[in-house]
Amino acid sequence: MAGKTVTRADLSEAVYHQVGLSRTESSALVETVLSEICACLAGGETVKLSSFGSFVVRSKGKRVGRNPKTGVEVAIEPRQVMVFKPSNVLKAKINGQAINGLDRHDEDE
Repeated sequence: MAGKTVTRADLSEAVYHQVGLSRTESSALVETVLSEICACLAGGETVKLSSFGSFVVRSKGKRVGRNPKTGVEVAIEPRQVMVFKPSNVLKAKINGQAINGLDRHDEDE
């Protein structure tokens, strides 16, 4: 299930075509949104995008890991990790299921 990777340039181009801003303005808009998301996450906030999902920062405690090749135990220090939790709407779209009583073809209209 290897698909195309969507880049910042792809997002900027989509904004350019769909919103009608200039390419420069579209790129700046995408950068601003991504920067704001990053700043919020770095500050420990949860970022929730309705009908898309939530980015959540979690703390992981210290634990002992093991090198799979050598079997040597290694201490893994506590750290912050970011996880993405997709919304039910996004899960349904990915699985081609109806959302809120609409079939998937009605959404595109």
